[in-house]
Amino acid sequence: MPDTATVPRESGFSGHAHVAAPPPSGVDVRHDWSLSEVRALYELPLLDLVHQAQTVHRAVFVDNKVQLCSLLSIKTGGCPEDCSYCPQAARYKTGVKAEKLMAVPDVLDAASKARAAGATRFCMGAAWREVKDGPQFDSVLEMVRGVRALGMEACATLGMLSESQAKRLREAGLSAYNHNLDTSPEHYGDIISTRTYEDRLRTLNRVRDAGISVCCGGIIGMGESVDDRCNLLRTLANQEHHPESVPINALVAVEGTPLEEQQRVETVDMVRTIATARILMPQSMVRLSAGRQQMNEEAQLLCMMAGANSLFFGEKLLTTGNPEYTQDMALLEKAGIRPLEPRQEG
Repeated sequence: MPDTATVPRESGFSGHAHVAAPPPSGVDVRHDWSLSEVRALYELPLLDLVHQAQTVHRAVFVDNKVQLCSLLSIKTGGCPEDCSYCPQAARYKTGVKAEKLMAVPDVLDAASKARAAGATRFCMGAAWREVKDGPQFDSVLEMVRGVRALGMEACATLGMLSESQAKRLREAGLSAYNHNLDTSPEHYGDIISTRTYEDRLRTLNRVRDAGISVCCGGIIGMGESVDDRCNLLRTLANQEHHPESVPINALVAVEGTPLEEQQRVETVDMVRTIATARILMPQSMVRLSAGRQQMNEEAQLLCMMAGANSLFFGEKLLTTGNPEYTQDMALLEKAGIRPLEPRQEG
């Protein structure tokens, strides 16, 4: 059976939070990968792996465009969790100050500017362990409605959700919900102790059941083994429905966090992870996310050749650096890569 989502297709919507069409002939969509199969892909000679991933990518995404996404931290710092990579955790001394939830007009103004710059997806992140009902959640719902009124995909990452909260987000028009697994089940306990792997999977199930597109990926470079990387991808690919969006992040080691001494991820490792994700989840948007600031242009283009078809642009990803907008546009223009166009209203 082809991989499908529960979100109805929206006529004229030029993003990718949608029901996946039946895969093209020759493209196999599976949900029963073994770890040995995934590792065999990951360890192919690099050029063979990239060629295989590019072949799958071109068969599914015929127009070969790149989606531009903008990410805004709507509530920064003060998080009670202990994610070892995160500068927003209150227990770490990283220089990130806890701030209040942004006002709705300010968020929508940022969304409008992102749309004018070419973004078709606007993501809102709040440093919460879980969503709490009340005025703040009501404000987030208003933000979602406002972003959708601009003709953009609205994505949010707010921590754990209840069933009723997921339903309310869907009713407000939320296109996608980001909730990363971060790493393999086996390595997870070395990175986070304040939330279990099952907690994350439950939230993903609630998002899916509510009819919201799932955005779920992970981070490489946190001291994990190759098996851990492959098992993360295997866990994502063996879900009943593949995540419509799979962000692949390279750790940005931040001073003051437990992972501050981690070495920068090698470009080849990032390319292998992206290419393997593309083969395992052929119809998903694979997003080149955190860590791009440490990559040169050639490395970023190689990631796109390996199957990444979405970039986050803007100077920051939540609280860490990101290439500036003008650099991104110049890179895409030099490479002859066209971005997806924002939806035209009216």
